[in-house]
Amino acid sequence: MSVAAADGRAADADIAVLLSKLQVQVSGELLDRALMHRSFAYENGGLPTNERLEFLGDSVLGLIVTDTLFRKHPDLPEGNLAKLRAAVVNSRALAGVARGLRLGSYVRLGKGEESTGGRDKSSILADTLEAVIGAVYLDGGMEAADPLIHRLFDPVIARSARLGAGLDWKTSLQELMAAEDLGGPEYVVDESGPDHQKSFRAGAKVGGQVWGEGEGRTKKEAEQQAAEAAWTAISARVSSAAGDIDAAELGYGDTAAGLAADPQASDSKQRRA
Repeated sequence: MSVAAADGRAADADIAVLLSKLQVQVSGELLDRALMHRSFAYENGGLPTNERLEFLGDSVLGLIVTDTLFRKHPDLPEGNLAKLRAAVVNSRALAGVARGLRLGSYVRLGKGEESTGGRDKSSILADTLEAVIGAVYLDGGMEAADPLIHRLFDPVIARSARLGAGLDWKTSLQELMAAEDLGGPEYVVDESGPDHQKSFRAGAKVGGQVWGEGEGRTKKEAEQQAAEAAWTAISARVSSAAGDIDAAELGYGDTAAGLAADPQASDSKQRRA
């Protein structure tokens, strides 16, 4: 990411590009406030921060996601709906959406936060995204906020709906392994970078083979991504083996043997790097 400009943003940040990605129109004053991290505000004489907008955006996001889940899952009890909402509205999920927008480039950061990798910190990205949602709501009401949230979070809702009872990918992968009698997954994690800006890369192994890989700013984040990739790849292979041609007809003694034989043969397009 580029060196910070005098206004605290990355040097290559173009607000017009961000608005194009969001597909919204919002006043420059509100958007500027939404992107104002407290580190820049404090280093520049106590400017107003984005924290009030973050508070508002959190509530707007929660309401729209809750309404969507309520309507999409009419038979789910309250406890399951609450868990599903928590799988959608959490710092890791919000940070993932923010990274897709390259929102970190647009945040106005102080020099100290900039030097410690603040533009890719999940907490800052998640908070800023909520602040942007709050700004859009203030400027255009629910008429503007609702379609924005659906554009950004419907894919997250769809992925979360595939999760198991634990509503996280590591638990879902463990459940899949148990259901198919494949044993437990193992995670191999490598780390790189300086202490203040570490990066982690994880591999999810089943039967000695790596079925999914993931990267993140934390070990947990990398393992979750690896688990999701492994779950997707193994589910595709299991579904194929359970179709018109069973595992034995494919030349494998059982599903586990088939999986161990060639993990790369599953639908690689569904795996996330």
